[in-house]
Amino acid sequence: MRVKTPQMPTSADRMGMTTNADKNDLWVFGYGSLMWRPDFPFDVQSPARLKGLHRALCIYSVVHRGTFNAPGLVMGLAAGGECHGVAFRVERGAENDTVAYLRQREQVTDVYVEAYRPVTLSDGSGHTVKALTFVTDPSHPQYAGALDIEVQLEIVRSRRGQAGANIDYVLNTVAHLEALGTHDPSLFALAARLRRGADDEERGG
Repeated sequence: MRVKTPQMPTSADRMGMTTNADKNDLWVFGYGSLMWRPDFPFDVQSPARLKGLHRALCIYSVVHRGTFNAPGLVMGLAAGGECHGVAFRVERGAENDTVAYLRQREQVTDVYVEAYRPVTLSDGSGHTVKALTFVTDPSHPQYAGALDIEVQLEIVRSRRGQAGANIDYVLNTVAHLEALGTHDPSLFALAARLRRGADDEERGG
């Protein structure tokens, strides 16, 4: 598995990129760290729902939240169900730079399939927009599948990558889902065990 060296795109690279912003606004759908750390310019943010895919802690992270020797776990979009997350409308003029940035951030090892999917905004308007998102590739070596919660606990508690501790990633994601009023039973059960373990460690220390 080869890790790509992040490079800033040239103006020629940007001109060659294609987005759905030629005739419409560019929207991005976040369901993991993009919900709470988008790091690109946007002018509208709204809770949103994506049908046909669900959030799952199913990707081995070998850069951001783990290493090749000790991979962590991050979110992916797996087939079936639906996913509640956050949709961002990218500021006009920043579309190509944003796509370039997201490819560098999310596709270090090409673990996701880049896709534009319809998402329904939960802002009272009922509008549906086509949003860029990153979908799980089950054929990729970093696809973890549906791991038992005990295995997830062992991994998430101990792994760390360039972006920080795996446990922080999971608990930050859950905190933002709680703020959205979204309940993800399996992910919330994992977070409860992680929090309980952290509390026990504090009392023991």
